[in-house]
Amino acid sequence: MSQKFSNSDQIRVVSTFSDLVHTNFKGEMNAICWHRNLNGDFKEIVAKLSLKENITEISAEDLIALQLSEKGKIAREIILNDLRLLTDFGASPSLNLLKCYERDDEFDFISTDVYSFHVDRSPIATDTFLCTYYGAASDIVSNSQAEQKILIPEIRVKLKKLHDGSDEEFEDFLKENYFDLHYQLHENAVPINLGLGHLWRLAVDHPKQQVLPCVHRAPRENEGEYRLLLIC
Repeated sequence: MSQKFSNSDQIRVVSTFSDLVHTNFKGEMNAICWHRNLNGDFKEIVAKLSLKENITEISAEDLIALQLSEKGKIAREIILNDLRLLTDFGASPSLNLLKCYERDDEFDFISTDVYSFHVDRSPIATDTFLCTYYGAASDIVSNSQAEQKILIPEIRVKLKKLHDGSDEEFEDFLKENYFDLHYQLHENAVPINLGLGHLWRLAVDHPKQQVLPCVHRAPRENEGEYRLLLIC
């Protein structure tokens, strides 16, 4: 279930929640992993939850109401504890049972859905936290291995054809439509899968950010399998 990570230019591996939230991003390091080997039966929880839409938010009350085996109870307590830790820290965690995200296939040369490598942006200082308990896990990639799609000449030309306005307004057009958040990997890029059970903190693009935001993407889901994902 667990994937082994080591400290690198991009990733800092920590062993406590306190270190996860209090370690500062710096240099090329824009992803922090609270590395964990979780016990418990998360598959049982997924099997007993009800998917109402492609993305269904699961409340703590929903979890508590489940009739579970001993291993299922262990998994539930881990999730509830993660929700408590993040809430007490001041974050707003959401637990999602996920079949799939909405896809953006309007243009064949650029996509703005979460399956595309992208960064998160916020008007205030914040971070993205996520943990996949079950199902396919997300990927990140080093900023040096990716390029903003809007800087790629052939894509930029096509975007300018979409823009009905002056050159001065073009950059605003790119931001308003989130085109500037999406990245294309270099040919030799090696994405890193975030694995199951680890709680990650990823750098976000915001006015006070001191590092580059973390480039990441949602995975293509495994056939016939839901994901159980904590995110905020």
